[in-house]
Amino acid sequence: MKEQDHVAARPGMPRTTLDLSGRFKIMQQSDQDIRNRLLIARLPAMPQILVRLIEHLQADDLGMPELAALISKDAGMTGKLLAVANSSAYQRHQRNVNLEQSLVALGTDMIKTLVISDSVFQTFNNFPHSGSTDLRAFWKNSLSAAVIAREIARLVEYPHQEEAYLAGLLHNVGRLALLATAPKEYAYNFTARDDEDLCAVEQRTLQITHAEAGAWLIERWQLDSFLADAVLYHHESSDRLESAHPLIRIVRLAHVLSSHPGDDALVAEAAALCGIAPDDARQMLAGAARQVDKAAAHLGIDLAGADDIPAPPAYAPPALDPVQQRLSEEVRNMVLVSEVGQSFARQQGESGLLEAMTRSARILFDFGNAVVLLENPTGHALVGAPVPGSQRIAEFAVPLAKGGPIAKSALERRPAFIGREPGEGGNAEPLGLAEEQLLRMLGTDSLVCVPLVAGARCLGVLIGGVAAWQIPYCQRRERFMQSFGAQAASALENMLSERGHARRQLASVAEEYREASRRVVHEVNNPLSIIKNYLSVLDSKLARQEPVGGEMSILNEEIDRVGQLVQSLADLKPADTGPRPTDVGKVIDEVQRLFRSTGFVPASVEIDVNMHDDATRIEGDADVLKQILVNLVKNAIEALGTTGGRVEIVNRGHVNRERHLYIELVVSDNGPGLSREVLAHLFSPVKSTKDGAHHGLGLSIVHSLVKKLGGHIACRSGRTGTAFEILLPAWLGSGTAVALPARALGSA
Repeated sequence: MKEQDHVAARPGMPRTTLDLSGRFKIMQQSDQDIRNRLLIARLPAMPQILVRLIEHLQADDLGMPELAALISKDAGMTGKLLAVANSSAYQRHQRNVNLEQSLVALGTDMIKTLVISDSVFQTFNNFPHSGSTDLRAFWKNSLSAAVIAREIARLVEYPHQEEAYLAGLLHNVGRLALLATAPKEYAYNFTARDDEDLCAVEQRTLQITHAEAGAWLIERWQLDSFLADAVLYHHESSDRLESAHPLIRIVRLAHVLSSHPGDDALVAEAAALCGIAPDDARQMLAGAARQVDKAAAHLGIDLAGADDIPAPPAYAPPALDPVQQRLSEEVRNMVLVSEVGQSFARQQGESGLLEAMTRSARILFDFGNAVVLLENPTGHALVGAPVPGSQRIAEFAVPLAKGGPIAKSALERRPAFIGREPGEGGNAEPLGLAEEQLLRMLGTDSLVCVPLVAGARCLGVLIGGVAAWQIPYCQRRERFMQSFGAQAASALENMLSERGHARRQLASVAEEYREASRRVVHEVNNPLSIIKNYLSVLDSKLARQEPVGGEMSILNEEIDRVGQLVQSLADLKPADTGPRPTDVGKVIDEVQRLFRSTGFVPASVEIDVNMHDDATRIEGDADVLKQILVNLVKNAIEALGTTGGRVEIVNRGHVNRERHLYIELVVSDNGPGLSREVLAHLFSPVKSTKDGAHHGLGLSIVHSLVKKLGGHIACRSGRTGTAFEILLPAWLGSGTAVALPARALGSA
């Protein structure tokens, strides 16, 4: 229904653009960074009743029943309308005691006007510093522009007259936003005359005009409307708005009539935009005065004396000498760096220092959030420093050898400025995975990377999240950032040398116990499942008075195995008892008997065993081999599911690999196979979720157990099934699996 109208920037005004989604972007930046203050000023949001009203108006489906349903949900608005309906202006023979009668008495046009006006003025009252500022002149100008905009919309047959009223009412809301975010700098100019000089002064002192600030604020309300455009361009010259959207032209004329009624040439130009004669425009202005007084009375707004409030020309303090300003900034930065260094030196503990570093960086450089990545002990990667409440960053790592802007910043010891797209910030190449992850973690669209350099060593990097428009501001403070990074690195180096080694040792031991606990919990589940199934078999046999000696023997074995697994938690590195032989066939028979004698194996699943006659003994612990086979067979049965299939355990005999002799065991199934994603990370230590066949912690344990036996494991998977191939050191009789002599190699 509406087309986007492009209006190019004119000389003297900041370059702006509204993209296809209507999102407002400001292209110029400044050291004073008023936009950052706008972001954190907690300006009030549009009232929900007004948002819903606009949606109904744009859909052209707002009759009296819809109005009544909407208003009844807002107690404050209901009370306001009841009061107006029962005022002397509307009361006739009897008092309107309920909402429906009151709405009928007011009429839909007056209801819409009151809802829009009261919602906007209540929002105005919630702006910071509005309570301590005389807003009578501001409100009168806003109401006048609103009434005039609605009348213009009626004359030019613009279909959304209430939208035009709202646009006029909001056209100067940016002045309130600037007052709220920069009260000291803007207090005088808030009451200044609303003309081109005001925009120029705002641009010079704040690097943003009230038109830009108002459009930015309305964009935050996410209205599907050209309201933001109308507010943004209400100071544009008439010759540039000839082909603009009707709402933009309507608000331009309403602004001129309400703020510059005595400028005949300006009025004539603006009126021509809407195809209205200047005399007709002045008649609208005269009629608007009466409607403004009436609306103010209904809304309880006192406009008495508003015309007597002076509106002086806008004022800007003299510009500082650039050299003097730069010198002052350098001195300030030196003092700040010295103070920061002393603050870091006072911190107790590594976590306290890291928190002080990120907190100081957020304050000094306006980072929205910040994290620290420290060089790992091997110097091959940057790893996340632990942050309370965020485990993800503690597990994050950036390999230094694989390149990327963050790694480059650490290696070259220079700050980096990283945007999402090539060319944004300082990155010339597409982002790597690490940079994309950090952008999501910090919830931002750009990164600033500050290396922590102590002497010739880079201890890590501090990474801050910023908006894209803040990057130029940060780049101008690069030297300050380098000084900050040096102070932080010096304090960190002292801290690490005093306490870091002991802390990392404790963390390493704790991680070993955590990993051991996870493995024990996982492995204990296997014998417990077997015990549970055998108890069921035992109960059935006892009921039939059958012998249960075999079952009792297996139960004792599995209970002993649970005890051994739990006991292993007390000794992470058990004493080496020396090599010993294990009969592979015997262990496979035990595993086969465990599964076949219980209800764990569905009737649709067949387990086949194919043993080699000669190659029967390996060098290793029988319980470890049993643990490996139980895990693999259990996973194979689960992979087949309810459809059934075949599980095979095969001993393929001796295999020579790199002059060492092994026995090859294969556990396979004819199930659906593994996906490439699962296969790529098959033996990674992840938490078991059972999302796919063979997927979980069990395979990482199998992998570590095979390595513990000095063997190798591989997996082949396709549409015809999955096979795990295991090479285990063959028992040579000497007690070691050393390299084979030449004749053994020849005979093999």
